[in-house]
This record gives sequence, structure tokens and C-alpha cells, in this order.
Amino acid sequence: MHNFLLVLVISLLAQCVSAEREEYRVVLKNHMFKPSKIQVPANSLGFLVVENKDASAEEFQSNDLHREKIIAAGKTEKIKIGPLKAGSYHFMGAFNPDTAQGVVIAK
Repeated sequence: MHNFLLVLVISLLAQCVSAEREEYRVVLKNHMFKPSKIQVPANSLGFLVVENKDASAEEFQSNDLHREKIIAAGKTEKIKIGPLKAGSYHFMGAFNPDTAQGVVIAK
């Protein structure tokens, strides 16, 4: 019985750790985020992995997520998000705000 409980606890902990490390890939190309809508589970920790394929740097900015990060041309940055309450969280490229727009939707 004790072995069963130990295996169950370890399994549950492993699921919690993997859930906390979910990564959502976003590519910045032609000053646009693709995908521009990212759905994540509410109340969980995750990371946006933003790859900048443009020839110039971009500043990832989100007042909703309380995040700002410069992403150099040709580089990839990991940005922590969450845990987020259910709702929509907008982000943009501060250097190209007319085209570089996106939203994280937590459900």
C-alpha cells in the first residue's frame, strides 16, 4: 500500500512540474507575431518562447502581463507568464505597435 501511495505522489508531482513549465512558441517575422493568439490554461505557470526572425530588434511589451523584454534580431527569448486568471492579456512589439500585436487567452 505504501509503495502505491509513493508512486501516486511521485506521479502527481511530475505532472505538476511539467504543467508548470509549459512553453508556447511565438515567431516574430515581418513585424508580426505568429500565432497572434495563444491559449493557455488559467492558473498555471508558462513561458512564451519568442523567436525574432526579423533583421531588427523588437521590444516585447505587455502592460497586461507586466512584461517588457528586448529581443535582438535573430534571437529567441523566454518570457515567464502566469499563473494567469481567466481572461485576455494583450502584448505588442513596442517598436512596431501597428503590426506586432498579440493576445494570450487564459481559460
